[in-house]
Amino acid sequence: MRLRNSVFFVLIAILFFSCDKKRAFDEYKSVGSAWHKDSIITFDLPELDSTKRYDLFINLRDNNNYQYNNLFLIVSVEKPNGYTKVDTLEYQMANPDGTLLGNGFTDMKESKLFFKENVKFKGKYKVHIKQAVRETGKVPGVTLLEGITEVGLRIEKKD
Repeated sequence: MRLRNSVFFVLIAILFFSCDKKRAFDEYKSVGSAWHKDSIITFDLPELDSTKRYDLFINLRDNNNYQYNNLFLIVSVEKPNGYTKVDTLEYQMANPDGTLLGNGFTDMKESKLFFKENVKFKGKYKVHIKQAVRETGKVPGVTLLEGITEVGLRIEKKD
């Protein structure tokens, strides 16, 4: 009986870890209880297969303390040759009634936000992510963006 239970748990573990065959990179970094406007989250990417193409996603974990409808991010992709491409991105984070979008059953939600598709990598890259949320009618950015607890980057292999 004990051997049968052990085999069952090993099979479940194999299934759990083998389900994510698309993942080439997946990492989260904590920003604490509030994301400061000057805080830059940096991901050092491993060297990926230069013959394959990848899709990039920004992953966020947020909670009910997030009080805005959308989110603005400044994302920089630094190439091995020093060239940096900067994008300003906007994502909708809540429904019109104020409920947060994303997956999750509690007040904590996880959002997988599309960033780039069909990307080829040659060498080691760095990705820098900074929040750029502004309140309506105000020029200065939100100093402490509450509600975002973790920022992640996910890279998936194209089929």
